[in-house]
Amino acid sequence: MRMSQKPKPSHGLAACPGCAEPLDSGDRFCGACGYDLSAVPSAETGPDRPTVAIGTPVNWPDAPPRDPGSLSTMTQHPGDLPGTDSGGRDLPTMEVRTDGPAPAESGAVAHGGAPAAAPRSVGSPTPDGDFELAAPDPRAAVRAEPAPAAAAPAAAPAPAAPPAPAAPAAAICVACRAGRVDTDGYCENCGHAQPRERDHMERELAGVAAVSDRGLRHHRNEDAFAVSSTTLPDGSPATLAIVCDGVSSATRPDEASAAAAEAAGASLLAALPRGTHPQQAMHEAIVAAAEAVNSLAEEPGQDGAEHDPHRHRNAPACTIVGSVVAAGLLVVGWVGDSRAYWVPDDRSTPPARLTEDDSWAAQMVAAGLMNEAEAYADERAHAITGWLGADSYELDPHTAAFKPDRSGVVVVCTDGLWNYAEAAEDMARVVPADAAERPLGAAQVLVGHALDGGGHDNITVALVPFTAVGTGAASA
Repeated sequence: MRMSQKPKPSHGLAACPGCAEPLDSGDRFCGACGYDLSAVPSAETGPDRPTVAIGTPVNWPDAPPRDPGSLSTMTQHPGDLPGTDSGGRDLPTMEVRTDGPAPAESGAVAHGGAPAAAPRSVGSPTPDGDFELAAPDPRAAVRAEPAPAAAAPAAAPAPAAPPAPAAPAAAICVACRAGRVDTDGYCENCGHAQPRERDHMERELAGVAAVSDRGLRHHRNEDAFAVSSTTLPDGSPATLAIVCDGVSSATRPDEASAAAAEAAGASLLAALPRGTHPQQAMHEAIVAAAEAVNSLAEEPGQDGAEHDPHRHRNAPACTIVGSVVAAGLLVVGWVGDSRAYWVPDDRSTPPARLTEDDSWAAQMVAAGLMNEAEAYADERAHAITGWLGADSYELDPHTAAFKPDRSGVVVVCTDGLWNYAEAAEDMARVVPADAAERPLGAAQVLVGHALDGGGHDNITVALVPFTAVGTGAASA
């Protein structure tokens, strides 16, 4: 029997701080974007705001003309955009291999939704909630040989009745440590809502790790990620990381980010072993992610609104950023304001931000109308101008390729982290010095940095170590 509910406290707000939806005095969460009204930040907490999409077109200044050789989807051919190394020199053209059969894929996509399909590459949860790598079972490769014939046939024993399944033990509340958790996820003793599976997620593979956390202000985690590894046709390894941030003002943002991460990861795992150039593979992965998010607009959500004629007006949406490290090449791709940073192992050399935001603030800076400090201090700074979703104006995947001349680590993250380390120099200061050797531990440190800073948004970060190719090594 549930305890009697106390009167709902009034939050004193007329509209949601996240999306401006009108509120009733007794609301605990915003009905439109899910904003947690019990933890409304004060006006002095800083400029951090949830990611929202601009609802009406903006008359931006004209952008520079595109190269005639660009693809119809407004990305560039790998040879047209060679990128630079960390010293600013041109990147040599990399030969694209398409010969030979693709080897069997290794690794698995691990995202914020369903667990990864291959238990070999995705770890299992430990009692303290972390993830450890799953070691291969030595018995798996042993062939089952037939037993030698017996001297005299024996009567086959009657089959034993299968044991009755044990009743699942009732979960204990994480808040009061005494009450049982009922089927709707609340403690029968204190009424505390229990953490969801996506509230905190960790994955680690050889050469890549990721951590995602709900943060301190949101009622759910709307971020998702995919990390995995595979091999190129020549047998050399390739490592990938995808990070997606659900648009809070859209419907079902958590489903959008999960669908995008899964689709992009699967696309890369299919393309890279075939010899597709990593930059082209990243472009195709973003297109696949966009199609996966678009398809959600045609499906009924949890509210069953499959016949809503206005569903595309506020369709599921998310941002995406990804990185592939393969054959001495570092490739990034993105749409929205999630970012990738380069942090060299030698901290005496400069770090760099590898992506440019699709956001109001970035547009103002690019147009010369504001400097960066002024733009990001504006309340419209985090309004994005590019996203994945059926209501996006135009899909414009951005990709870039680099060939750093030294080793380092790629930081792939949502704005829940970079809000607290925005400049490349700030990010380099908070990335642990041993990040390349201990990527999971370093990702945990970065999430902790954002939580210590206030944790105003969901926080997701993936770390991909990069080892520079030695002199004379084959490039592909």
